[in-house]
Amino acid sequence: MSGWIGGAGRPGAAKLALALLPLALLVPANLGAQGEFEVSLPVGSEAPAAALQDLDGDPVQLLDFMGERPTLIEFWAMWCENCKALQPQLDSIQATYGDRLNVVAVAVAVAQSLRRVRRHVEEHDPGYPYLWDDRGAAVRAYEVPTTSVVVIVGADGRVAYTGVGPEQDLMAAVEAVLDP
Repeated sequence: MSGWIGGAGRPGAAKLALALLPLALLVPANLGAQGEFEVSLPVGSEAPAAALQDLDGDPVQLLDFMGERPTLIEFWAMWCENCKALQPQLDSIQATYGDRLNVVAVAVAVAQSLRRVRRHVEEHDPGYPYLWDDRGAAVRAYEVPTTSVVVIVGADGRVAYTGVGPEQDLMAAVEAVLDP
């Protein structure tokens, strides 16, 4: 599977998009928090490393964007309607808790290019970093079946929350992690 994942215009990107589509269709649009449906890594597991790129194309490690405070990671794509629906919550979380929580968007390299992601970030200025998962390392490491998956990692480096879809109550999930 590792040879399959590529950016738009690379061989394999269309195959991956087609492979992920059935998985996305299996996830109900109103599905939310951990407990209703386990998505991604189990709560309590250690956050894994993943090699990505920043939007300048330089190599970075996802763990470098975590630290001594909790981190919210969204697996995102420009074409993802659920991701668009989650955006107001992410903006509110960044505005309210950006000084106590890291927010990171992982742009999956399916049917979008690094250039388009850069342009989106320039136009929308989210106030938090977007990383480019050009080879699917983070998708595989975090066992992400589709876009709009959110993983919250506690300050201890362990997964504290996973959810998928637009009906997630991310503010409540963040507050639970910040005030256990």
